[in-house]
Amino acid sequence: MINLSKYSRVDLLITLARAGLNLGRSGVLVARNFFLGCSPAQCSYSVSVSSHGGSSTAEVRFSNARARAALNTCNFLSSADYLERVVLVVRLSSYLLKLLGLSHGERSIEIVGRVEGGVKQIVPSPDGSLLAVVTGFGQILVMTPDWEVLYETALEDVPEGVDVSDPISCHFESTVSWRGDGKYFATLSQMQNSSHSLGKIKIWERDSGSLHASSELKAFVGTVMDWMPSGAKVAAVYDRKAEEKPPTIVFFEKNGLERNSFSVNGPVDGNVEMLKWNCSSDLLAAIVRYERYDAVKIWSFSNYHWYLKQEMRYSRKDGVRFMWDPLKPLRLMCWTLSGKIITYNFIWVTAVMENSTAIVIDDSKILITPLALFLMPPPMCLFNLKFPSAVCDVALLSKNRKNHLAAYLSDGSLCVAELPAIDSWEEFEGKEISIEASCSEMTLGSLRHLVWLDSHVLLGVSYLEPGQINNNTLALTKGKDLSVSNGVQQFHILQEFDVLCSEDHLPGLITSSGWRVRASCQLTLGGPVVAIASNPVKGCSAFVEFDGGEVYEYASKLGMARASPERCLQRLDHDIKFSSSCPWMSVIPINEHGNLKALPFGHDSNNRIHVGGRMLCNNCSSFSFYSDSSDQFMTHLILTTKQDLLFIIEVVDVLHGNLEAKYEHFVCGMNKRKEENRNCINIWERGAKVVGVLHGDEAAVVLQTIRGNLECIYPRKLVLGSILNALVQQRFRDALLMVRRHRIDFNVIVDFCGWKLFLQRAAKFVAQVNNLTYITEFVCSMKNENVLETLYKNVVSLNCLIDANLGENLKDCDAKGKVSSVLLAIRTALEEEIPESPARELCILTTLARAEPPALEEALRRIKVIREKEISGLQDPSSKPHPSAEEALKHLLWLSDSEAVYETALGLYDLNLAAIVALNSQKDPKEFLPFLRELEQMPPAIMQYTIDLQLKRHEKALRHLASAGEVYYESCMNLMKSIPILFPLGLQLFTEPAKRSQVLEAWGDHLFGEKSFEEAANSYLCCSSLDKALKAYRACGDWKGALTVGGLLKLSKQDVQQLANELYDELQALGKPAEAAQVALEYCGDIEGAVRCYVNAREWEEALRVALRQGKEDLVMEVENAATNCATSLMGEYEEGVEKVGKYLTRYLAVRQRRLVLAAKLKSEDKTVNDVEDDATSQTSSSFSEMSAYTTGTRRGSGASINSSATSKGRRQRHKGGKIRAGSPGEEMALVEYLKGMSLTIGAQRELKTLLVTLLMLGKEDIARKLQRMGASYQLSQAAAVKLAEDTISNENIDEKAHTLDHYIQKVRGELPQSDLLSWQSKVLLSH
Repeated sequence: MINLSKYSRVDLLITLARAGLNLGRSGVLVARNFFLGCSPAQCSYSVSVSSHGGSSTAEVRFSNARARAALNTCNFLSSADYLERVVLVVRLSSYLLKLLGLSHGERSIEIVGRVEGGVKQIVPSPDGSLLAVVTGFGQILVMTPDWEVLYETALEDVPEGVDVSDPISCHFESTVSWRGDGKYFATLSQMQNSSHSLGKIKIWERDSGSLHASSELKAFVGTVMDWMPSGAKVAAVYDRKAEEKPPTIVFFEKNGLERNSFSVNGPVDGNVEMLKWNCSSDLLAAIVRYERYDAVKIWSFSNYHWYLKQEMRYSRKDGVRFMWDPLKPLRLMCWTLSGKIITYNFIWVTAVMENSTAIVIDDSKILITPLALFLMPPPMCLFNLKFPSAVCDVALLSKNRKNHLAAYLSDGSLCVAELPAIDSWEEFEGKEISIEASCSEMTLGSLRHLVWLDSHVLLGVSYLEPGQINNNTLALTKGKDLSVSNGVQQFHILQEFDVLCSEDHLPGLITSSGWRVRASCQLTLGGPVVAIASNPVKGCSAFVEFDGGEVYEYASKLGMARASPERCLQRLDHDIKFSSSCPWMSVIPINEHGNLKALPFGHDSNNRIHVGGRMLCNNCSSFSFYSDSSDQFMTHLILTTKQDLLFIIEVVDVLHGNLEAKYEHFVCGMNKRKEENRNCINIWERGAKVVGVLHGDEAAVVLQTIRGNLECIYPRKLVLGSILNALVQQRFRDALLMVRRHRIDFNVIVDFCGWKLFLQRAAKFVAQVNNLTYITEFVCSMKNENVLETLYKNVVSLNCLIDANLGENLKDCDAKGKVSSVLLAIRTALEEEIPESPARELCILTTLARAEPPALEEALRRIKVIREKEISGLQDPSSKPHPSAEEALKHLLWLSDSEAVYETALGLYDLNLAAIVALNSQKDPKEFLPFLRELEQMPPAIMQYTIDLQLKRHEKALRHLASAGEVYYESCMNLMKSIPILFPLGLQLFTEPAKRSQVLEAWGDHLFGEKSFEEAANSYLCCSSLDKALKAYRACGDWKGALTVGGLLKLSKQDVQQLANELYDELQALGKPAEAAQVALEYCGDIEGAVRCYVNAREWEEALRVALRQGKEDLVMEVENAATNCATSLMGEYEEGVEKVGKYLTRYLAVRQRRLVLAAKLKSEDKTVNDVEDDATSQTSSSFSEMSAYTTGTRRGSGASINSSATSKGRRQRHKGGKIRAGSPGEEMALVEYLKGMSLTIGAQRELKTLLVTLLMLGKEDIARKLQRMGASYQLSQAAAVKLAEDTISNENIDEKAHTLDHYIQKVRGELPQSDLLSWQSKVLLSH
């Protein structure tokens, strides 16, 4: 669905020596891209080099008299090619084959051989290693570049009696064409004056020269033939004049079988003289000579149809010839006998216009299809417009529901048609509508870049001959001469046309006649125009791009009668300029900060997209623009890359975003984990390109594959953007329809602005949708999740669609409670907005069934009401506002778990309803009927209790059982004992003191059994069960509570003493020596036992205080000895700890060093993780971290404790990972964790501080100072080791001088003033 457009034309004139000469003999130097012409009368050649920007001409003469003489006798220029030097191969009348050198030195001539019959054609193979020479006697010689003949064979079987050496009786013509790979070549020969004019296409093998295949005898037009460079087809022409039909171009396969064909439309007198493929095999050009003119026609093939895409007409006297550029497939060079060379540069442009209408050029027809209504690939179409001659360029304008179309034809005329609104085009389906040429008094010349500025103003660029220039043409710059190149004045005229119609437009019809075109302004430009695009923001304005990327803005002269040329065409800012020529230019309207702005995009021939003075993408193969709003502001750029990736780019990102990071330089990482990418889509078919989009709610991208069929895709990013845009505009029905069509999660409708705000709009949502089926689907899809933050997190960005108020609502919305709240709002809206009907009732039941948790009880109540109305006969059968109870129940069972519905029906204590539910849920009657009958025979309260107990509604069961009477009191007690959570409810139900005490005592027994002794004691106290309370306090070790309860029990002193002694023993057994000491002091009077308990508890200061209070020297001495022994033990452990820290640190550094050496070795072998794909990287990194680094350290971790006593708990954290196995994958981190676990705990520091104070009180200053010094040394070593390990774990280098324990100890010591590391130290002990 593309058209071939001429975007530039370069003319070149070769000045011949004198009038009357022509370029009758010419050839093409493929390797040098030269054009070679021959003027034999003057023995001269002209060599032309063609390029896009211009051309240069050099005349080459042979000063050697022999060369001039040889050239004068030359009657045919056979071939031109680059062999070892630039040469011309000519055939002379003497049958001599001569080589004319065109090197930069002296021109030379060389005779290479004599060919009998003369040389008709010389064709080199594609690789240049062989030459195929056709002789005048019907022979073909295959030679090397050194003119060594490999083989010779006859092209045709000569009839008897025909002398091939007699040029009068037999004239032989033949064409040779090589296949692209040079493995085969094809020939088509014709022997004039023979008994028949039929011919065959023969396929020959390159190496042996044997005949591979041949076609049937057919009436070919001369020897016109060419083999497609890709090798798929051989093109030739059938002569059908005998049938009074135009020629037919036919295609053959390698095996000689005819594949397909198409007719060359036009007058019957047309004769195809030349046929050539371009280098990419996608265009076929031919010269068709008619009685009044010659035409160069260009066809393309797509979807099994040949389209005539361009036609250039020449006068018969020009004798036009052409060649394709051997390297650039869209460049065509034509030349005339008079020495004029015209180079055309073509581009493929999409045939889909901005309003998503496809306008495909096919000869004199334009195939029209509105893609929004019908998605059909050409050659199929909704209808077509028929023009007087072939269409070369077309422009369409859609404005105010009218469509204006302008077409420039190959005969130089301009046609205009006005089409009605697109939604009325269905009436034209299958029709062909003829369009008349418009009336015009001026010469259009070669018109291109045709665009509409307004419904009655056209703009285009004409290439005019000097005699065609209007006297009123304005020069762009005063005082400047027109540009002259190679003797040809370049007249690039920017023309503005006024388009008027003398006929009235009839609604719903196409106005195809009565149009008149008048040139209102002509500007002569100083250089060629590359592209023109209308300005969508500013009326009667357009952007004009010149060669090189300069962009100007053209303002129409409409209403500017005295405007100067400078005011009509003004240069734009430097930011708008493209860095190179961009044949594809599009200007889109954007909304930037509330301002309307036009933004030009350019696409050059090197697949680069330019915008705003910078390059956006360097591998783009096609692009288009999409708008999600009705105001036609473009919101997204859609582009495909050479890697067959489709990117969806927000225009906001183009203006302000970091495109390289966000869109990965437009090369999607194929080695990333598979996850939904919001910007990139893999195109499933290679070479597919974007040809158009469907704007607004359609949110579609139209792709065309290489074979021609259309594919319409709906990218998630565009679809979600359109849905959210509709929701922002509160078009809920449109949004819902898009959600259903594209299978988007319905939660988007609620989550886009937060479900709390949706609650306020629920009534509007229901009223707009007004379809209970759709609402039911919506209700069934609700879930407590924000899908825009989970499912579509990587697809759409809310910032560009939701205003600030909605953003705040999103922040305040928690997904919890969303489903129930939304369904409640929908249910309320249904009751308010939708009239009563069975469908509405079923929808309401759906909202109840889908609530979280399901409101089955309320749903069954509604069904119960319907059933009661049916039984009572109150419901009017004619109106029927509700469904039947059975239908409603079946609907509820379909939505919910049948067992849950049955249990809910039982919970309503309606046995009949429960039976109906059971029957409709396919339950076995043998299972539920006996149970229901049994329930029916029970008293109401016991029935309810039984149902509640089965449904595990224990609180209701207890209430109903308690209401059954006193006789069921014991059953209530048993129920509470079996289900302890009912005890609080039992206290509320049984308020009598006696029953309340029983409940409390039973609760306490339960708590005691659960080992909740304190709570059990509280429960016993509430019911005055003091003995059990005492037992509970003793069980939990609460000696204060136990002794207090003993006082409440009025125990004697002896009993209290005995109780205290027992508590003293129990506390020691429980490992609570400090509390045992308090009991011994306060109740037992055992001072010695109290001191010993304080010593065991390491409460040194308290033990010394009690001993001194009693004045017993032996107790003081016992405390002194214990403190001294403890200090000695701690000092030994600290010393051992320092050694252990050093050992484990050394082991860690050795492991770390070996691992770094191993990593360096891997890098040196080019096996680093940076050289593999991302998936492999994560695996390699994981494997590398799991590698073993064998160490020389010990395999046995020391389990020795440095605790001062077995009774001292939590003094230091221990390593809990077991032994650290040497060489294990986790050895490195295990060593670090072990070093961290050797730090002193807060309890150990407090114990050390109180021991130091006690030693000072006892006069043991030296011991205290030594203990403090060794404790500090240990703590500093441990902290320094941990810091060193943390610094090296993330470092790839280990400095043997800097990464040492001594260095880090000094570093940690220097940080002590700002640290609490040694807060337990005594400053007095630091003074010496």
